[in-house]
Amino acid sequence: MNILLIDDDVELSQMLSEYLTNEGFNIKSVYLGKDAIDEALSGKYRVAILDVMLPDINGIDVLKSIRQHSNMPVIMLTAKGDNIDRVLGLELGADDYIPKPCYPRELLARLRAVLRRFDEQTVELGDDKKYNFNGLTLDIPQRLCTWNGQVIDLTSTEFNLLVLLVKNSERVVTKEELSEVGLGRARELYDRSVDVHISNIRQKLYQVAQNDVTIETIRAVGYRIR
Repeated sequence: MNILLIDDDVELSQMLSEYLTNEGFNIKSVYLGKDAIDEALSGKYRVAILDVMLPDINGIDVLKSIRQHSNMPVIMLTAKGDNIDRVLGLELGADDYIPKPCYPRELLARLRAVLRRFDEQTVELGDDKKYNFNGLTLDIPQRLCTWNGQVIDLTSTEFNLLVLLVKNSERVVTKEELSEVGLGRARELYDRSVDVHISNIRQKLYQVAQNDVTIETIRAVGYRIR
C-alpha cells in the first residue's frame, strides 16, 4: 500500500518512513509542496500525510489543490496547540490531523483508522447497499451521494458521517458515536473534528437541497438529520 509523506523535516520523514515501512507500507517522501501536489494527484497513493508548514507552499494550500481534483484521504500534521490550522484543515477537507511532535505509533493508529473508514469497514452497512432520505441517496458500493440525481461531492469521512446520520435518522447520533464510527477513534476532549466535518456536510447539502435536508444540532449531545 502506497503512502505519500509530505514534510520538509528530513530526519522526521526518515524516522516515520522506516517505522511505516516496517508495518508493511510503501512510503514516498517529498519535501516541497509543489512536488507534493503532483505526486498526490498521480493516483498512485492511498493516503497522504501532509505537514502544514512547508518551505515553498503552505500545507493548507497544498490541501486545497488536492481537494480540487481528488478525495484521497489526507492526514494533516500540525504544530502542537495550533487549533486554527487544525480547524482550517478540516474545513478544507482533511480527514484527520495529528499534532507534532509526531509519535510513530499514534500516526500508525490514525493512518489505520483512516484506511478502515475509506474501505467502509467502520460503517455498519447492513444488507441494504443504498439509502434514501427525502431525495438524498447514498450509494454505498459506489461511494456516491446524490440529491435528486445531482451529485454531492463528499470526502470519505464526510460520506461515512452522513451514512451514519441517515441510517439513524429516527434519533440523535451522539458526537461520541460519530467520532468512533465516522473518524475511527474515540472523541478527545475539546476535539472539534466532528463539528467541523458536520459543518462541511451542511454547507454541501444546502447548496443543492436548501432546507429540504438539514442537520440539526442537539446541544451538548450530537446531531440529527431532518
